[in-house]
Amino acid sequence: MTLAALRDDALSSTADGFALRLSLPWIRSLPLASLEAVEVVVDGERVDRLRIALGDRLLDPAALRQEPTWWFLQDRVVLRGARMLSPGVHDVAVSFRLAIPYLQAGPDGPLTLPFRIERSLGLDAAATHPSVSRDVA
Repeated sequence: MTLAALRDDALSSTADGFALRLSLPWIRSLPLASLEAVEVVVDGERVDRLRIALGDRLLDPAALRQEPTWWFLQDRVVLRGARMLSPGVHDVAVSFRLAIPYLQAGPDGPLTLPFRIERSLGLDAAATHPSVSRDVA
C-alpha cells in the first residue's frame, strides 16, 4: 500500500521560499537516484531553481543521479522553491519520473514511470493524522 504522495502538511514556508514534501508513490523503497525530471508548478506558475534538500545540503535535481541515499516508503523528499508564497491555499502540481531499477523494460534500461500529482494545499497546514514520516537525508 502506498501513501498519498502529497499529504495535508506537504507545503510549508521557509525563510527563502517554500518546501514541498513528496512521499514515494511506489510499493517498495527505491534509491533516491530513481527520481528523475522533477518539476513543480504552484498556482499555475512553474517553479524555477528547484532544489532538493538532503539534510543541510541543497542539490540540483540532476545531482540526484550521484546520490547513494535511499527513499524509504515512510520518508518524504523535500523539494525547495525560492519563491515566497502568500498564506492560504495553493494549487500544487508535481511531476517526475521514477526509474524502477529492478524492472528491466528492455535493452535500454529499467522501467521508467511518469507521475503527475495535483492537489490544493494549505501553506503551513498541520497534519491531519499522526505520522512517522521523516525527511530523506
